[in-house]
Parts: sequence; structure tokens; C-alpha cells
Amino acid sequence: MTASSNGFWRHHNKDNVLTLDDITIVDKSLLKRAVGAMALGNAMEWFDFGVYSYIAVTLGKVFFPSSSPSAQLIATFGTFAAAFLVRPIGGMVFGPLGDRIGRQRVLAMTMIMMALGTFAIGLIPSYTSIGIFAPVLLLVARLVQGFSTGGEYGGAATFIAEFSTDRKRGFMGSFLEFGTLIGYVLGAGTVAVLTAALSHDALLSWGWRVPFLIAGPLGLVGLYIRLKLEETPAFKKQAEQREAEDKAAPKQSLRDLLAQHWKPLLLCVGLVLIFNVTDYMALSYLPSYLSATLNFNETHGLFLVLVVMVLMMPMTLYAGRLSDRVGRKPVMLAGCIGLLLLSIPSLLLIRTGAMLPVFLGLLILGTLLSCFTGVMPSALPALFPTKIRYGALAIGFNISVSLFGGTTPLVTAWLVNSTGNLMMPAYYLMGASLIGIVSVLALSESARKPLLGSGPCVATRAEAHAVLRGEREAAEMDEAYAAAATARA
Repeated sequence: MTASSNGFWRHHNKDNVLTLDDITIVDKSLLKRAVGAMALGNAMEWFDFGVYSYIAVTLGKVFFPSSSPSAQLIATFGTFAAAFLVRPIGGMVFGPLGDRIGRQRVLAMTMIMMALGTFAIGLIPSYTSIGIFAPVLLLVARLVQGFSTGGEYGGAATFIAEFSTDRKRGFMGSFLEFGTLIGYVLGAGTVAVLTAALSHDALLSWGWRVPFLIAGPLGLVGLYIRLKLEETPAFKKQAEQREAEDKAAPKQSLRDLLAQHWKPLLLCVGLVLIFNVTDYMALSYLPSYLSATLNFNETHGLFLVLVVMVLMMPMTLYAGRLSDRVGRKPVMLAGCIGLLLLSIPSLLLIRTGAMLPVFLGLLILGTLLSCFTGVMPSALPALFPTKIRYGALAIGFNISVSLFGGTTPLVTAWLVNSTGNLMMPAYYLMGASLIGIVSVLALSESARKPLLGSGPCVATRAEAHAVLRGEREAAEMDEAYAAAATARA
């Protein structure tokens, strides 16, 4: 790392000299607690949010009675997509709030709101009981979920990124998506067990409520975990600087700050697009595609997706660790190119309807998705400086998810139904991969570098002194080059 690798200390140190005070030595025990709490909290959040898509076929029958299974599925995924429409609003509320009052407090708020929204779904009477009010109440509960989720991912990714060392930020960040996969696995596993153990009538009558009602106690556990956390070192330093700056200069609005960073915002939207389109296609839409469109056994389909997600857990951690060694860009670019080349072969395998080919097709998509799940939690926070990181990431992330990610199941189901072309999911993934390739190529590499607006983060005092020596050597080389250039002139 050279003196030019980060502008934090040049801006705040009048002598342009990096000192030990500018370097954060990360407490290992606090880092482990922070990563564990975010991963566990994220698992609970995404159990709540993800279980809806795994039981979508049953929910369609409960809330949207229709003679056409495709129409039920589209209506159910329409409600699924509606939650994503309010996610940018949640991001605009919770993100700036997290930059102002702290990441930890806001993440506790999002946890309890998600639990309440999910628990409420389990209490809603069916369409046969209260008519049109049933889907209306379902929509309201989904909007509560979506609003809370608007502040979740950006905050959790920011929290881990700001607690991690520069050298291992990719690996530590990958635990966030490891937690997401745990939540998805628990959600899919719960639905699979219910589907296998209960009769069709029992599942329609009361069984579908069980995974939603579990959200209540899970939310309380998650809230307790997050309330026990300390605030991130980067936010503490930024809060101290903000107090001094507020007295010396007029305060900039979030709109002005975002206007200054419109390029990283666009990159954020593009990166999140490929990440979430792949995620919601592989883990949310395809299980329903298998059962509703291909008449594949619903329990078998859920089981296969469950196995793929379990296999994705170590792959996600490996991708994060690999990005610390070779860089974020190569790993994400491999995922994008892989989707461009392998989406059609994967879907052709899935369309056979046989267990082994379907599993292989899903596994290919899951492996490519791991290139994003393992890297995005460290790549996205690095786009923005500390003072607007939570807010900018929450807004950019949720705008992209709302427009492209959450609508993926709905749009794909509509395309398949309206065109009759069963290859539409593959074409959709290939289109997203092209946008992903452009976004990754335009990205600046952030592996092993300090976050914008922060000084270096290291694991030990010896490492901090090594950074100082490196800075001094780089400064001496700069002076030598400058002197040589002057002499030649």
C-alpha cells in the first residue's frame, strides 16, 4: 500500500504524514462478534423474507383462488415484487439514519420490523374467509417487510466492512451471505418438511402459516444479538470529525453528497443487478418454475434447491477469501462470463425434469452465484466514503433490487406464460450478465485497500508499523523520483 492508496489521512493530517493514530488496529474479539451477529441476524431476516417464495405455490391457492396455476403464481409473485417497491423508501429512511445515529441502532430496528411483518402474514385469514381483504392484508405485511429490508443489507454489509481489516475484508464480508444462505436453507427446509409431512388439505388449511409464525421468536433473538454490539470504529471516528466539521462549515445535504458520487451509485446499481437477478432467479423463481411450469414434484424441487444452497455456503466463503488474494474484479467477472456462457446449458438440464440433470443445472447456477455472494459484501461498501456509506449503499442497492432483482420472479413468470418459451429464464440471465460485465470492468479494484474516508485497518500493532514503514518508503521514493525529474529538467 502506498501513500496514494487512500485520501483519508491526507485530508485530515495537515502534514500529509500517516501516523499511528490514523491506523485502526481491529480488536479480534469484537470483529468475530460483529461478523457473527450480522451473519446470524441476516440469517433470521432472510428466513423471514425468503420463506414466502418457497411456499409461493401454496400461497397462490390460499390468497388468489384461480383455475390457472400460472395466474396464481403470477399474482403471488406480484405481491412478492410489491415489497421491493418500498425497499428504496426504506433505504432512504434507514440509510441516512444509520450514517447519522449509528449502524448498530438502525440494524436493530430493521430486525424487529421484519419479524413483525412476517409474523403478521401467518395470522392473515384466507381468501375464502374474508375475501379480497386477505390479499390486501398480505400486501400490507409484505410492504412492512420490504420497508425494513431496505435498511438491512446496506447496513449489515457496512457494519462488517468497517469492522474488518483491509487484508481480509472479502473473507469476512462473505459471512454475511453465508448467513443469508443459512436463512434461505432454514426457510426452504421448513417448507420442504411441511410439504412432505402434511397432506395437501392440511397444508392449505394451516400448515403454510407455521414458517411465518416462527418469525416472532427468531426476531427477538436477533434483536437481542444486535443490541449487544458496539458501533463500528469507522463510524466513531467519522462522528468525532463530523462534530468538528459541523462547527466550522455548513452541513451538506444527502442529496448534494450523492450528487458528488453519482458514478459509484451507477456502478452499485449495475453490480447489484447481476447479483440479485441471479439470486432471485436461482433461489426464488426456479423452484416454482419447476413445480408450476414443468410439473416437477414440489418437494423434490425444494430438496434440490436446499442441497444447492448448502453447497453454496463453503463456495461463498472461498470466493470471499479468493477475492482477498486475486481481487474482487476477477472473481465477479468470472461469474458474469459464466452466466453468459452457461445459462442456456443450465436451463436445458433443468428442463429435462429428471432429478440428476435438474440438480446439475441448479448447481451450475449456484456456483456462479457464489462468485457474487462471496464478493459483493466487501465490494459494495468500498464504493462510498464513510460519511455517506450506509445511506448511499442502501439507496443504490435497493433501487437496483426493486427495479431488477425483486421483479425477476414476476417478470420471468409473465414472460414464460405469455410467450410459451420455457427458455426465457436463461435469456433473462444472459441479458443481466452483459450489464454485470460492463459494471465490473468499470469498477476500481478495492481488495487489500482501506475504505474510502478511512485510514488503514490492520490486525496487529506490528502490522500497523509495517504500514507506516511502507508509507515512509513510498514517500522517499516519490521524493527521489521528483528530484530526478527536476535534475533532468
